[in-house]
Amino acid sequence: MSLVSNPEKKRNTNIGFLLFLLLCTLGLSFAPLDNSDEKSDNQKENTEEPVEVYDSILLMPWNHWNPEFGGTPPWRRVNPDEFLKAFDEAFSQHRSEIDAMVAEWKDTKSELTFESVMERYEQSGQTLSRLQSIFGVHASNLAIGDIEDIEATVMPKLSEHFDEITQNQGLFEAIEAVYKSKAAETLRVDQKRLLEKTYKEFVRKGAKLSAEDKNTLKGLNASLALLYSQFGSKVSADESDKVTWIQNEKDLLGIPENIVESLEENAVNKKPDDGNSPGRWAVVNTRSSMDPVLRFADNRELREKVWNTYYNRGDNGDENDTNETITKILKLRLERAKLLGYKTHAHWRLEPQMAANPENAMDLMLKVWPKAVERVKEEVKDMQEVADKEGAQITIEPWDYRYYAEKVRKERYDLDFTEVTPYMQLDNLRDGMMWVADKLWGLKFREVKNVQTFHPDVETWVVERLKDDGSTEHVGLWYFDPYARTGKRSGAWMTAYRVQQNLGGRITPLVSNNSNFVKASGDEPTLISWDDAVTLFHEFGHALHGLLSQVHYPSQAGTNVARDYVEFPSQLIEHWLSTPEVLEKFAIHHETGKNIPQELLDKIEKAAKFNQGFATVEYLSAAIVDMKLHLHTDGLVDPDAFEKEALKEIGMPKEVVMRHRTPQFNHLFTGDGYSAGYYSYLWADALTADAAEAFIEAGTFYDEKLAKSLLDNILSVGNTIDAAEGFRRFRGRNVDTDALLRKKGFQ
Repeated sequence: MSLVSNPEKKRNTNIGFLLFLLLCTLGLSFAPLDNSDEKSDNQKENTEEPVEVYDSILLMPWNHWNPEFGGTPPWRRVNPDEFLKAFDEAFSQHRSEIDAMVAEWKDTKSELTFESVMERYEQSGQTLSRLQSIFGVHASNLAIGDIEDIEATVMPKLSEHFDEITQNQGLFEAIEAVYKSKAAETLRVDQKRLLEKTYKEFVRKGAKLSAEDKNTLKGLNASLALLYSQFGSKVSADESDKVTWIQNEKDLLGIPENIVESLEENAVNKKPDDGNSPGRWAVVNTRSSMDPVLRFADNRELREKVWNTYYNRGDNGDENDTNETITKILKLRLERAKLLGYKTHAHWRLEPQMAANPENAMDLMLKVWPKAVERVKEEVKDMQEVADKEGAQITIEPWDYRYYAEKVRKERYDLDFTEVTPYMQLDNLRDGMMWVADKLWGLKFREVKNVQTFHPDVETWVVERLKDDGSTEHVGLWYFDPYARTGKRSGAWMTAYRVQQNLGGRITPLVSNNSNFVKASGDEPTLISWDDAVTLFHEFGHALHGLLSQVHYPSQAGTNVARDYVEFPSQLIEHWLSTPEVLEKFAIHHETGKNIPQELLDKIEKAAKFNQGFATVEYLSAAIVDMKLHLHTDGLVDPDAFEKEALKEIGMPKEVVMRHRTPQFNHLFTGDGYSAGYYSYLWADALTADAAEAFIEAGTFYDEKLAKSLLDNILSVGNTIDAAEGFRRFRGRNVDTDALLRKKGFQ
């Protein structure tokens, strides 16, 4: 979910993502960022006066300064120096809201109802929620100045604050009273689900602990929050500071021209302060920079150097080594799990997920693992034959895998993805995603220039839908931040600045997609790889999940679903990229203006299952090690030694490395959200494969009946129904996990 900014030598961890993970960890729902109604033209100004004098724009309801679209963030008016004071004030406001509710319930001694307890609780913390959204963007997309220092202060305070909420005895007793009341039996389905989930999450987070144990839990969570920050900073420093410099042009042989240009730009951006650049080209220490060099560079020594630099992040025995930090995190997590009554951290984390327990997750992973390993052996054999035929006199190593895989792909399928890139114009693909959303669900995207953004590169699009009566309905806003820059974390992610809801009035969502494509110079179009195009559609799937939400309560909106379900809609949307309708309309050569030829489309389709051994083993090894780490019963491990032993036990091929090695595994150690949960991508992929087969069986990915069912049962319902039930309604049965094996070509 990918549901997750930095200056030189500053961490680039997505604070918005960390804050989201922290919220997930605490099981809290903060929602309405604004509860004003909207007119049909989205221009209604909230007539209610603020109850306080806001001395900072960071604390002001967004519709007070800009009434359009229900309010939008005041990006250009933010003063980062105000963040710390603003957080303290937001914490205070939220505490006061909760305390006032509890005092009122106690004084009136009136019957506690769903409306008086749960709905008021849902509407609490609005100021803090808005502030977190703004801070998350400044830390993820605009990480400049003192953001790292601010984060180190804010994260423990956030942890402490949310602990205070879940451990507020009066609040919990009120929720428990409603949960156990006879009236709860008469609630709507979504209300019952919200009440049950909230009650159980409070219990899971220590609401029933003794006062002494609650204090212990607070200490554990605060310590973990600080360690998460430290881990992210160390990995980010290795990403920012460690560069592979290239001085000789001959070392660039095999690398496509557009990639060489990006390496040249990297060198300019990474030039030391003294102006004496160590090389003319620079491979920065991120996946997007590393991957094409390993894929195309003929120079094997360069590939090995780049590989070692990237995969040893956080594992160099220096001040940025993360192994000790990981050991501390694992120890504290286990201690917390046992305090809360669970055998391990994995058992605690998986209880509310679709998988329900570690055993179910491991069963799925181990069903796929041996087939993936066997496929890797076949792939290595094919690559070794190519290397031998060329007289390379080498044995395939991890830094050779991508390089020789490309040679095998070209030999077997006559497919060279460098031939595809000229057709992958970013703007065209963006338009293609919008076209799909219109074709399937009638969404219309209209770019607007008068909405404040946090950077000139950010685009803002109004999303509308034509109603049956011919009128236009405002759906939400979509922000698109596509380009890499200093101060922006690597990777791609979706963020919801405001979620959809109907509590207290119709509130429309504000969602964003964020990527790190290298911006073309001048008026040249930005070209991206096929893999990047897949990622683009994936993240847009998360955005659609947020935009198409139609729920009443904000904590149930959009992507607020089980961790192992949230990637399902986004992974499914990836399939529309490769449909003939999209490629024929939007895959246009940037120089000739011609459509991508059918011959090339046929090659792409035939090669769709190529290299699935590598892709699956790379990912799945990381997911299995994650689960094994968090099933450890003493919590005291040497991460490096544990990783090696765990991989040995499952028969990890020596030619492949984990997608995220333990010392750099941000998913696990910058927050709780994906800890013991990296398996969730595979779990969601099983759902995705089966759902995709429904469209294949229908003969088209544009089947109107299936598209409506996908909307009604998956994309619009959020967390108002059980995820498995939503899938059953869409598919007409439980998931067929064999579809995943068929998708990957493993059977």
